[in-house]
Formats: sequence, C-alpha cells, structure tokens
Amino acid sequence: MRADVITARNAGLVGCTICGKVWNRAQDRCPRCHARLISRSPHGLGPVWAWLTAGVLLYIPANIWPMLITRTLGREEPSTILGGVVELVQHGSYGIAFIVFFASIVIPVAKFASIALLALAVRADVRLSKTRLTHLYEVVEFIGRWSMIDIFVVAILAALVRLGFLASLAPGPAAGCFALSVAFTMLSARAFDTRLIWDRIGDSK
Repeated sequence: MRADVITARNAGLVGCTICGKVWNRAQDRCPRCHARLISRSPHGLGPVWAWLTAGVLLYIPANIWPMLITRTLGREEPSTILGGVVELVQHGSYGIAFIVFFASIVIPVAKFASIALLALAVRADVRLSKTRLTHLYEVVEFIGRWSMIDIFVVAILAALVRLGFLASLAPGPAAGCFALSVAFTMLSARAFDTRLIWDRIGDSK
C-alpha cells in the first residue's frame, strides 16, 4: 500500500457490512441498522479454509458414491455423476450430458481452485491484479446459486418416475454429500473478506 494513499481504515473509519454506511471506528454498532461494526474479521482466513476443506472432502464421496439409484422390476442400478454423464452420451443426449458435466464437475472444481487462489493471494505475491481478483470473487459468488442443479434434477426425476414395483428413482448417498459440499463452498466464499485483497497485495491496481 503506497504511503500517499489514504484508506478509510487508515483514516479511522469503518463501513457497515449490512447497510454500507461509513462510521468512525470508535463506534461499536452502526447507528443506522444496529449491526456490529468490525473493520476486519478477527478470525482472518481460518473460516475460509475450514469451509473450503470440508467442501472438498465431501466432494470426493459425492463423485464416488451413487447419485441416483434406479429400481426396475426389483433390480437396483446405482449411477454416479460421471456414470450418468456417460450414459447420457451413449443415449445421444449430448446437450444434457454437457450441462450435467459442466455443473457437477467443472464448476465445483473451478470454485475450489478460485477460492483457494483468493485465500492464497492475500498471503503471497500473485501476478493477478487486485481488480481481477475482486472480479473473480464476484464470479464465484454469482455461480454459487447454480451449483445445486444436480440435486434439483435428481429430486425432479425421483418425483416424476414412480411406477411402483415396475420402476422408480431415488437419490443416492452422493446427493447429500454433493449438497453439503456446495453449501460449504458457498459459506467459504461468504467468509472471504474481499477487503483483504486490497489490504495486503502490493501496489498493483
């Protein structure tokens, strides 16, 4: 941080994270919305790494265990995420296969890598600018709401395909792991304070 740049923090000010109003750091609570005023989280990056680690660990069984269990005439056929993608391709449903693969494999892995990069960036020198890192965080936050597409598909299929003894679909144990992995990743992103990017990374814009 250049010496000639005066930040709100250096000027003794703090912005409310709820309503956005800026107050003197001597204030304990925001007079407007009564939220607690805090310049930076006292826990630092600890919650970010904790939630991210939990999300990664749960993502492993989410891809190993069955996501969907098909019961036909009393016979069960479990299907993993990748197995379902392969079956869709074999049946010629390339568009749906791409959507499932992109939403279930590409996006989660990209989110893990992006959050880890953001957390590492505030501790180490990286070549990405502060602006690009901030935009990366915004992208991670935006796509978080679309990460549950697999769970929605499984729930809809399980509700629609109910033919008694002949055929039925049920969510497998991977569905719960995948949902928790997505939730923990979203919590990890929310725990990250983007102000740390501007506090600790060089002088680049």
